[in-house]
Parts: sequence; C-alpha cells; structure tokens
Amino acid sequence: MKLYEKNAAALSAMLQNKECSAVELTQDVLDQIKAVEPKVGAYVTQCEDALEQAKQVDAARAAGEKLHPLAGIPIGIKDNISTKGIRTTCSSRMLENYVPPFDATIMHAVRDAKMVITGKMNMDEFAMGSSTETSYFHKTHNPHNLDCVPGGSSGGSAAAVAAGEAILTLGSDTGGSIRQPAALCGVVGLKPTYGSVSRYGLVAFASSLDQIGPLGKSVKDVAMLQSLIQGYDKMDATSSYRTYGDLYANLDANVQGLRIGVPKEYFGDGVDATVKEAVYTAIHKFEENGAQVQEISLPSTEYAINTYYIIASAEASSNLARFDGVKYGYRTAQYDSLTDMYEKTRSEGFGDEVKRRIMLGTFVLSSGFYDAYYKKAKLVQRRIAQEFQQAFASCDVIITPTAPSPAFRIGENINDPLKMYYNDVCTVTVNIAGLPAVSVPCGKSADGLPMGMQLIGNAFAEQTILNAAYAYETMVGGFSIIPEAYCAGGTNA
Repeated sequence: MKLYEKNAAALSAMLQNKECSAVELTQDVLDQIKAVEPKVGAYVTQCEDALEQAKQVDAARAAGEKLHPLAGIPIGIKDNISTKGIRTTCSSRMLENYVPPFDATIMHAVRDAKMVITGKMNMDEFAMGSSTETSYFHKTHNPHNLDCVPGGSSGGSAAAVAAGEAILTLGSDTGGSIRQPAALCGVVGLKPTYGSVSRYGLVAFASSLDQIGPLGKSVKDVAMLQSLIQGYDKMDATSSYRTYGDLYANLDANVQGLRIGVPKEYFGDGVDATVKEAVYTAIHKFEENGAQVQEISLPSTEYAINTYYIIASAEASSNLARFDGVKYGYRTAQYDSLTDMYEKTRSEGFGDEVKRRIMLGTFVLSSGFYDAYYKKAKLVQRRIAQEFQQAFASCDVIITPTAPSPAFRIGENINDPLKMYYNDVCTVTVNIAGLPAVSVPCGKSADGLPMGMQLIGNAFAEQTILNAAYAYETMVGGFSIIPEAYCAGGTNA
C-alpha cells in the first residue's frame, strides 16, 4: 500500500515511530498529484515549497523537538480560507490574483502543528454550488467516476482525499458543502457546531451559516484535525468561549444504549431507494450492537430548502457587496464613471450562480418584500432549531442520508438550479440550526458510486456523533476510500 493510501492516524504513528519521513510521505503525495491531478482537477494552486516544509518537519523531529501528532501530514486548504502568501481565489475571476497578507486563524493552528500545506482546493465559486462546476478555473471530477461531479462546494477538498492527492483537507460548510461532497466521494466530512471553529479569515458567503471543518479518510482523521482547529478566537465575534476536549483521544466505539432518532421526513420520495436501503442497513447495524432506534418527526424540514436559500442569499448579497473593484480583486478594463465601473466589474467578475444568488438576496431584503420572505424565513429557522431541540430530548444522535442520490453526471443539473439546490435537502437544516453533523460512507451504488450517512448531534456534541461514526466504521471494518480504478476513463471537460 502506498503512503498516500493510508489515513492520517496511521501515518501519524508511522512518522512518530520513524517508519517513514515527512519528506517520503510528501513526495508520495506529490507523485500522486502529478499522476492524477490532470484528470481530477482538485487543486487551484499547488504549493511549490511542500517538500521544503516536510524537510523542516524532519529536521525538527531529528533535533528532538516535541511535535504535534499531525506534524508532517500533507493537507489541502479550501480556496476560500485566507492563506498568507498563497493565492486565495474563492475559485472566482473576482479574486483570480489575490494573495492575502494574513492567515485565517485556523491556518495559525495548521502551521504551528507543522502540517505540510500542499495547496488550495478547487470549489464552487464563492462556495455557491453543489457540484464544483461553477469554479471559474475548471471543473473537478469525481475520482470514482470522472464523468461525475464530486459534489460541492468543497468538491476539490473531497476529491483530493478520495484520490490520494492529500491526506487531510479543510473545507467550509454553509448548507452541506463539506458533507455532501464527502458522501459523493466516499470520504468522511465533519460540519462542526457553529461557533466552535473560528471563521476569521474565511471569505464569507452566509455569515450566520458558514463553518469550517475537516475531511479525511477515517473518523480518527477527522477527529484529529477537528481537535486541532476548534477553540475560542477573540478575532471572531461568533466564536464560542468554552472548554473543548480532545475528540481523537476520547473516541469510543461502544454504542450500547445509544439513542438514535430516524426522522421520517428525510426518507421521502426525493431520496433514491438505493440510498435509503444503505442508510437503513447501517441503522440496523447500530441496533444489532445495542443502540436504541426510534422514528421521530421534524415536520418543518419541508420548508428547509426555501428557508436556507432565502437566508443564505440575503447574507451573500450583503457580504459580496465589498467586491466592487475599488480596493482589491478584479476591476473592469474600461468604464465611463464610478457607477459604470461597479456594474461592469461585478458583471464580469462574478459567475452566473453568484449573480443569481446576489439578485435573489437583494430582492428578499428589499422594501416591500423583507417581511414576506426574509422575516418569515428567520421565523422558520427558529422553528427548525426548536424541533431539533425537542428531538434531542429523547435521542442522542439523529441519522439521515447525507445526499439524496449518488454523484450525478457533470452537466446533468447545471442548467436546472432548483434540481441542483435539492442536493442539499438533507443537510441544510443542520446549518439552519447551527448543529454539528458528520457524513460517513455507508455503501456504494450498483455503478460503484459512494453513498453517505449523516449523523447529527446536539450543539457541541461532536464527541457523541464522532463516537457513533467511529463505532460504525469499526462495525464495517473501516472505509475503503481510494477508488480501485480512480481516474480510469472519463474526460476533462
């Protein structure tokens, strides 16, 4: 087995036991990037100094320096997270040549841990999309079938882990943008509780919904990285001041007496039968191992998609107003006046999906429509959060499908926004309520495409859902992540 095929937990032990070096591991990953990146397209920017970073880790270890368990592990960073000295584009023409002068707070943690940064991952433009097809630079392909999407908006982050182009990655999740691509690419992805990870340095899409989180090959991997990046940050006004435990050290596979809620609304007609069967099979495994399963109801789920897109688009309209061609980013070449410069810059700099959401957000916030749309959406948001709290009075974990179907073909839904938006039907409620959720692989379709199961927890109950996910991973003997024939066939369209 190649080093890039191993998970972070195993590689961490190998590095600490000097069974391999950071340079050897990084070179193995770089060789894999060279071999498959032209077909997968997971990166926007690759870091040319990755090997030098690895050499510094090996030198520190040789000198007897006490290192973090993740020291020397290659990591890819979603391209909407500010990285000092490394281009950060949000996969948009608007920021095509932007190099930030500062690091996001989580990047300080990554650098302090001496992780090896391999580059910035492709994504849907400004994190708006569910397929990574709206990137200004190129489409990302699903390593399990290159003719299919990897999901989005963190599609590059998920595809890189699946194809062995990174051991760990960071993504952001506004309505499912970590979990949905994790499900479609057959990896593990965690959306943490809102406020548990600093958003300082994350280019904002919808500030009340956005959350940075980890993707990896195993539950242990995700627990290790989440333990590194979580914590209070005075630079983020929404950051929660509380004690955060070591999620990795406290992983427990015992589910005896675990109360699992199964909401009927998440298994309706819009979810593929194969996905339902895979998730129900996983639930039965929990039951066989001592968990208590009960059907629950979250009736406001039917309004979740409408609620999410109203709130998210309204906040996007406000957040993206800063991109006007004045201080930084793209500026149109020819204009007659300041107003003309604003209009042409934004028209040329933003893609169609971003402009669609800005217009929708501006509309729902406009005079005469605020009460009819935005205010009602905020009321439904409160109702959805209340229903989750009522459910958690009788259960510890809620299990649902992550995505309603396996990966769809590139180009299949791109011209049908409503069909594309439906890919988030199982995930948006978690962001609306500010809760944590993790997606783990739970099977494959007849075509060999991965399917995911979502485990939702109460606020700051990351340990509970990761324990349950770890238990399932143990039950099935681990997750087979690297596709057997990744990058075979397909196109680079």
